Amino acid sequence: MPLSRRTVLACAAASLVPGRALANPFREITWDDLIPSGVPYGEIVGPGQIDEVNDTWVPEFDANARKVNTRLDGKPVKLPGYIIPFDVTSAGVTSFMLVPYVGACIHVPPPPPNQLVFVTTQTPWPNESLWDPVWVYGRLSAKAMSTQIADVGYQLEAKTIEAYQWQ
Repeated sequence: MPLSRRTVLACAAASLVPGRALANPFREITWDDLIPSGVPYGEIVGPGQIDEVNDTWVPEFDANARKVNTRLDGKPVKLPGYIIPFDVTSAGVTSFMLVPYVGACIHVPPPPPNQLVFVTTQTPWPNESLWDPVWVYGRLSAKAMSTQIADVGYQLEAKTIEAYQWQ
């Protein structure tokens, strides 16, 4: 007895479900994804000014620097970056700022708020790996906060942190 077209299509669709169920639940994003659609990076950072007392450049951020991508709010993501530690124990770092490039916020002025992610983790990241790039997996929150280092546009509770592997 030949199979109907409807039966063949139903079987084909059912065979796709297990593959989707096994897919990685974390969407890999880049730092550009944190900037809302239609806001060019060049319009986030203004000309800035020189702080002659401290001999540093102080960036001026316009309103675009505080705009976050609300489409990512509550989404499970995977984001690469570098760690600026906040809370450190003998077991490692339990809260940190994830930044897009090494030295951000330490040796140079901080990036705009929508380019900073404040991360907390139940599993400390080892102290000896602080200068290495990492992947951070977790649910992203488009929720602003202020820290002693910089204003932040996003927060993330890390489920997993792993070393970034160059390909």
